[in-house]
Amino acid sequence: MKYYNKLVRDKIPAVITKSGSTYETEVLGEKEYLEKLNEKLNEELEEFYNATPEETVGEIADILEVLYALAEMKGISIEEIEKVRLQKKEDRGGFKDRILLKHVVKSN
Repeated sequence: MKYYNKLVRDKIPAVITKSGSTYETEVLGEKEYLEKLNEKLNEELEEFYNATPEETVGEIADILEVLYALAEMKGISIEEIEKVRLQKKEDRGGFKDRILLKHVVKSN
């Protein structure tokens, strides 16, 4: 028996059943769901950091899926996120120019 105690995608129980294995699951309440989504985001970020070039797109997709679930939980639509993202990009730019801010000397 292997213990996971982690949030999994909705179709994973069916995959486990199809493989002939059995499992135990629990449907989380709102507080626990938020905690597990945060844990899942950290897990997916770690997998992204360690991904091979071939795995990178899949790991980014996993990160986005967790972010979409977090947004949905907070009542925020993907369209709203995209609108804010584009506005921030318009106002402050993106990261395309690869600028590293080293320090700032305040003027008097």
